[in-house]
Amino acid sequence: MKLITWNIQWACGVDGRVDLERIVATARAIADFDVLCMQEIADNFPALPGNDDRDQFAALAALLPGYRMIEGYGVDLEGEGARRRRFGNAIFARYGVLSARRHALPWPADPGKESMPRVAVEATVQSSMGPIRLTTTHLEYYSDVQRRAQVRCLRELHDEACARAMQPGHTTAEGGPFDPTAQTTNAILTADFNFPPDHPAYADLQGPLASGAPPYRDAWPLVHGREPHAPTFCVHSHVYSKTPYACDFVLVSEPLAARVRSIEVDTATTASDHQPVLLELDDR
Repeated sequence: MKLITWNIQWACGVDGRVDLERIVATARAIADFDVLCMQEIADNFPALPGNDDRDQFAALAALLPGYRMIEGYGVDLEGEGARRRRFGNAIFARYGVLSARRHALPWPADPGKESMPRVAVEATVQSSMGPIRLTTTHLEYYSDVQRRAQVRCLRELHDEACARAMQPGHTTAEGGPFDPTAQTTNAILTADFNFPPDHPAYADLQGPLASGAPPYRDAWPLVHGREPHAPTFCVHSHVYSKTPYACDFVLVSEPLAARVRSIEVDTATTASDHQPVLLELDDR
């Protein structure tokens, strides 16, 4: 199983050109991926640098035939006429998607700080390893108060989902919304977390869970040990930091840790201001 996660910055490259075709071609050159998690996708936001009013969610779905798209909007605003203005994340999977959910992440007040609402997109897919719960998100950049609250929420969502898998509810088979859906402790979380590995939230995200369920573990040290994370942000553009650093991680729940074969960062591409990350899992 090959998974790529990438903050595509509405497909705006370091050259200032917005090019969705370049994003997809770059991802395909990295790997014949089974799952592609993307953050910062825009629909009808022509004010973003280099952008127009295109619905990038629809455009990406058209560029990825054979993949199922599960999208979610953190920002969903009224636009001119009847058209919405939306900004968020998506999961593209060529597995069957058994169920999908969108989680609005906490957005507590933090006076004087820029911020936007954030969403975590969740899809439980039917892989050759059985059901896997995939989640992708993009945490707040400017407010650490909000970022820490969002990390706590992600932990709680994982804990809650694992508890449902370990303690199933009453089953029905009526063809209605109360019929059971696949629940699993096998989970992958990808994101632009907007904090480096030495931030306290990095450890918080991987701490023990209240239910005793298997916690998340960063896949990078599972493969690379104590080798520092390869940088994923400000590698080619230094608008936000003169020093590149890692803030895009892939975490796996404990049952999947033994299946992690490799994880690498493509530090060469300039198609976004973030670098894509490739995770490979043994699927047998």
